[in-house]
Amino acid sequence: MRSSTILATEGLSRRFPRVTALDRLTVTVGPGVTGLVGANGAGKSTLIKILLGLLEPSAGTAQVLGMDIATQAPEIRRAVGYMPEHDCLPPDVSATEFVVHMAQMSGLPRTAARERAADTLRHVGLHEERYRSIGGYSTGMKQRVKLAQALVHDPRLVFLDEPTNGLDPQGRDEMLALIRRIGAEFGISVLVTSHLLGELERVCDHVIVVDGGRLLRSSSISEFTEATQTVTVEVEEGETVLAARLRELGESVVPHGRLLAVQVRGDETYDAVRDAVCDLDLSLIRLEQGRRRIEDVFRDSAAEPRRADDDMATTGRGPA
Repeated sequence: MRSSTILATEGLSRRFPRVTALDRLTVTVGPGVTGLVGANGAGKSTLIKILLGLLEPSAGTAQVLGMDIATQAPEIRRAVGYMPEHDCLPPDVSATEFVVHMAQMSGLPRTAARERAADTLRHVGLHEERYRSIGGYSTGMKQRVKLAQALVHDPRLVFLDEPTNGLDPQGRDEMLALIRRIGAEFGISVLVTSHLLGELERVCDHVIVVDGGRLLRSSSISEFTEATQTVTVEVEEGETVLAARLRELGESVVPHGRLLAVQVRGDETYDAVRDAVCDLDLSLIRLEQGRRRIEDVFRDSAAEPRRADDDMATTGRGPA
């Protein structure tokens, strides 16, 4: 159970002339690293801007760190760090100059701002490059500068909007490791958005799934990836023959490329897989319990008719 609430929304909506970006969103977020996942246009960036007081909601209320977005937006922005998705860095200044400036904008005296900037740039891996002009930085380095300015004033909470955008696989891994450190070592709560589902499974304690501005589910990662009643089978070759044999034995089999998902009826299912692999003289690579993934939430939602009241349920842990 989460010990306290970092932010909470109640019936939050934001409508534009031709689109509804948020639709009666009611959700709570506790300490730790929370992922906000949804396709592009799902309402993720709109939600962050509303929570920062940069956009007014069309309806509903929200609180951040116990402060009301309608009346305490300046106080919220002083207590929260924000890493925007878009490119916002001046090319003709160094990372040190920029991060010091942002620290001073957050209220730190100049000496303290310089000390904090040096420490923060070291934490994000830019200590050696801190005096170079930002215009000469790679995309990954620019993302680290944006992360540093969000952390420099030692916030209680940071909003990271698509922090891995434009990064290569190694850059994404390094950014995700930094995000994990923020929560685990620095004790700063994180709300991180992404449309890449696998990333959030790797770094988050809790995930909120939105689609078209509506809540699909809010759950801990362990609940998202709970064991299912299927077993995944992989053989070196001969998966088609194996699937046919298992069906002859009364098992339910769904192919996924080279993998077979076999519905578990009981211990007899495992016996059937073992016997079929041996009888067909196949080389078994993998036999493991199936697990749900965040993608399953979208698939399940698409398969079921949406009810109007489904998206208004409050969430803490477990399905919305």
